Amino acid sequence: MQTGPKAVPSSIARTSSFLDDRLGAARFLNRNLRKIFPDHWSFLLGEIALYSFVILLLTGTFLTFWFKPSMGHVVYDGVYAPLRGVVMSEAYASTLEISFEVRGGLLIRQIHHWSALVFIGGMMVHALRVFFTGAYRKPRELTWVIGVTMLALALLAGLTGYSLPDDLLSGAGLRVTQGVLMSLPLVGTFVTFLLFGGEYPGEDVVSRFYSLHVLLIPGALLALISAHLVLMWVQKHTQMPGKGRTRTNVMGAPLYPSFMAKTSAFFLFTLGAVAGMATLAQINPVWLYGPYSPADISAGSQPDFYLGFLEGALRLMPAWEVNLFGTGQAGTVPLSVVVPALVPLGVILTGMLLYPFIEQWITGDKREHHILERPRNNPHRTSIGMTAIVFYGVLWLLGANDEIASTFHISLNATTYAGRVLVIAGPVLAYLITYRICLGLQRSDAELIGHGVPTGVIKRLPSGAFTEPHAPLSEDIEAHLRGKEAVPVLTAHNGSGVPPARLRSPLGRLRARMSAAYGGQKVALDEERDRSLTP
Repeated sequence: MQTGPKAVPSSIARTSSFLDDRLGAARFLNRNLRKIFPDHWSFLLGEIALYSFVILLLTGTFLTFWFKPSMGHVVYDGVYAPLRGVVMSEAYASTLEISFEVRGGLLIRQIHHWSALVFIGGMMVHALRVFFTGAYRKPRELTWVIGVTMLALALLAGLTGYSLPDDLLSGAGLRVTQGVLMSLPLVGTFVTFLLFGGEYPGEDVVSRFYSLHVLLIPGALLALISAHLVLMWVQKHTQMPGKGRTRTNVMGAPLYPSFMAKTSAFFLFTLGAVAGMATLAQINPVWLYGPYSPADISAGSQPDFYLGFLEGALRLMPAWEVNLFGTGQAGTVPLSVVVPALVPLGVILTGMLLYPFIEQWITGDKREHHILERPRNNPHRTSIGMTAIVFYGVLWLLGANDEIASTFHISLNATTYAGRVLVIAGPVLAYLITYRICLGLQRSDAELIGHGVPTGVIKRLPSGAFTEPHAPLSEDIEAHLRGKEAVPVLTAHNGSGVPPARLRSPLGRLRARMSAAYGGQKVALDEERDRSLTP
């Protein structure tokens, strides 16, 4: 059941009656326009990604009117004097035309680029919110899988769009892409020739990336976003624990007019923020880089933030290689490229896809979950998430090890060796520190429930001792704290002490031990209260 106003506003009633007389849709409209949406700031993170995608579609459509996805050579004769007379591709020439000759073209280009960054960043932060609060649990596993797939497609869309202008910076990134593809065992050469249309750089890569970037990937994203929204609409909304919130209700505001007005304003705010960045902060000034030439390279070139981890992994990986089929060149696998290209992103994305099912297998929890968990209340999950963040962050940071060494006047080799240590030690330390922080926060919650909130007033007792009175928690805050539930644990044995059949095998015993470590009540909410009552 959903809580909220029961009376149907006259505006909805008139509209639904009008459509019902013609389409028979009154019941559908009355039910869905009064759908309740919970009110919490963290739910806006997904809307940032959604609205950025809408802005991407609108600005991308504008850019297609003038962009020419061709690597055919032309002599530039446009208005940008420093490049006049230079031989370049039609793609680069049309990008210059959009930037300098099309009215509003540069602004739309920069809005498009900033929107791409906000879109991917919004998806990442939204995924973290869903992960840390356990919103992926049953019955939302499929919604989570679709979201992770969208994130992977967004990264691919960013790579293909980043390479389209055919300037020196995007060409350097394209060279890295070609090196990664060539390093793939057995199929690397064939995939590279298919994508580039021959030996690098070929004549077809821009047109093929254009088809992927404009048609295939946006189409797939539109289909997945639609499925994501439909599943969200059909399933009950998750909500944070609090007073009056249960697994059978949703507390918040209806779609019309409250949520519709709020989300429309938020779309305009997102558009204004992106347009403000595009107006005031220059991004990707391709005219300064010049056209791409395989013989040229620029110092300090860096990809957009979402691909920085790949750059860092390539720089940190030692120059290892293995020979699979003898010592010939055909059997050589350069691990220094294959491992950075496939392992970091593969581990993170595969782990994200499988985590709901792994957690369900470890805990044996088959229940439906509509109340979210505070991250501190599931310390192992939160620690795992922080481990992934630090792993990604170290790779991203060391993608600029040359800039770090140059700026701070330290050895480039020292930054590389330090990065190799940090990429292993950093996630381990992040796990341990996060776990202890979560337990500390749980104890803080237990202390608040047991003793109340310090008032800051110091009183002197007749005996001469000083004390600070504590005020009881408000009902809303106490209900929020008491929304904590113990993480489920598999039953290791029945009443007779004999383990169930599923836990008797070696894998079953491992599963039982993992469940005991992962689940359970680490800190009971009444622990501090019980301690305060002990004489």
